[in-house]
Amino acid sequence: MKFLLLILLMSLGLTSAAQDVSLALQKAKLSDSETLNKEWNNASEGLNISFANSNLRFAKEVPPAVSIQNTWTTAAWKGEKVHTQLLLWTKANHTNISIQVSDLKDQQGNSIKKENITSGIIKYVITDEFRDGCGYRKAADFDSSYVADLIDTKINTFGINANNTQPVWLSIKVPLNVKAGNYSGTVKIKGKKEYNLPIKIHVLDKTLPPPSEWKYDLDLWQHPAAIARAHNVKLWSSEHFVLMKPYYTMLANAGQKTITASIVNEPWGHQTFDDYPSLIKWTKKKDGSWLYDYSLFDKYIAFVMTTGINQRINCYSMVPWKIAFTYWDESTQKEAVFTEAIGSSGYNAFWKNMLTDFTKHLKARNWFEKTYIAMDERPMKAMQAVIKLLKSVDPKWKLALAGEYHQEIEKDIDNYCIASKWEFPADVLQKRNEQGKTSTWYTCCTEPYPNAFSFSSPAEQVWMGWYTANKNMDGYLRWAYNSWTKNPLTDTRFTAWPAGDTYQVYPGPLTSVRFEKLIEGGQDFEKIKQLQALYTKNKNTAALSELNKALENFNLKSLSTVTADEILKRVKPLLNK
Repeated sequence: MKFLLLILLMSLGLTSAAQDVSLALQKAKLSDSETLNKEWNNASEGLNISFANSNLRFAKEVPPAVSIQNTWTTAAWKGEKVHTQLLLWTKANHTNISIQVSDLKDQQGNSIKKENITSGIIKYVITDEFRDGCGYRKAADFDSSYVADLIDTKINTFGINANNTQPVWLSIKVPLNVKAGNYSGTVKIKGKKEYNLPIKIHVLDKTLPPPSEWKYDLDLWQHPAAIARAHNVKLWSSEHFVLMKPYYTMLANAGQKTITASIVNEPWGHQTFDDYPSLIKWTKKKDGSWLYDYSLFDKYIAFVMTTGINQRINCYSMVPWKIAFTYWDESTQKEAVFTEAIGSSGYNAFWKNMLTDFTKHLKARNWFEKTYIAMDERPMKAMQAVIKLLKSVDPKWKLALAGEYHQEIEKDIDNYCIASKWEFPADVLQKRNEQGKTSTWYTCCTEPYPNAFSFSSPAEQVWMGWYTANKNMDGYLRWAYNSWTKNPLTDTRFTAWPAGDTYQVYPGPLTSVRFEKLIEGGQDFEKIKQLQALYTKNKNTAALSELNKALENFNLKSLSTVTADEILKRVKPLLNK
């Protein structure tokens, strides 16, 4: 019964808000397998087909509780990516099903070519539950279920077993050069029979810039070693770099601005399934001097920049989760570990020598201006010691921090990302904006919502973009883009933290419902900022007031009583007037 309730909740796409549990039971009216079988008997032996809200998740073994929608009607700006779900469900076995799309045309003969329309089977992966959030966990101690998340665009034909639902993700990327107007076409579902469903899209005469020019500052931390393991190739081999490119290009196309660069081994104390090796080789020579080999660092940074991620290099970290810096000792011909405390004379000497050399190298590569020493959730005294040391080497060094808000060091942090429970004081945020500093926020294993777990409501990822705009911040950060579990294509659970916490995309690379919704949130942020500027310029106070009033709905407490999807339904139309 507990498992059935969980899949019902997923079918309805509900959050963990308390009132949703009773609402799910009232709507579903399914209490046992006998009732479930009766519900399936009401379905056709052919394909039952409907478009559906892309903010909801639908369970595999429960008939979707939706009103049939035979037409997808949407609106978009030029340059925007919009999406829906196409639900297929049946009480009989079906094989060799395919999805085909046509060009979308307007009455003047203009078209959005079908190459701009993609479809992907949404696959089910194992997830668990939030419960206590952070901390190590055993799978047997948590309720697990299947959730629709992985989007596989590489499958041409597929089948559906009896009494199953198969969601399909359908996306349209509106070209920048298309003319505004009303476009229509069809999506064809071919199986035992052929079904043609209309698509209608109204393209507004407004334009989103390409992701590289977005103001929205997205930072998902990358994990190169995980890609090597998932594809079974040697770390840092030529094959590895070839395989990494589509992952980083996909991330750049989501608006990513920052390269995650490890300058020490295991900057997070090996909390991930895969190793996190340093990009810099540290060697203590026999005479006691130090040698720093930047060849891999240079190759990796230059490579990532070719994919479009080129605004910042965040170097982790002088303050790792475990104070244990490994290096090669020439005199003993083995690896050694430096463990002296942060702020000690030994620590300062150890790092000042490296930072002096690193600064010189970065300036020679013309990378110094965009390089940051990055820290993650570390004690304030440790951070103050590092700031003092760093500035003594070169006062122009920049710092990045993800953690709690500390007024004492705020002025020293150029890229400051605060946990969701904190807020920047309004006057501080205004000053940071004037100084060109970056001010963002993040979620992690602490927050039940909004979040990006594999069981989270997809709408929460969109909600985050609106929340960022409401708080007048610059963007959003999350660990991590691709720190995969042992079997990431089938099981998103990990030995620590709620399922899906460590990755947003799948090996392939394959996107996810979560990742697509994260992009949508970034797009909405861009539209909000553009409309606010337009309304201010045109002195359209009524429209500006209406939009700003809508933004007030986006506060963390609201999600305890109303779902992200419900809030978005009310305010989304304001962006497409």
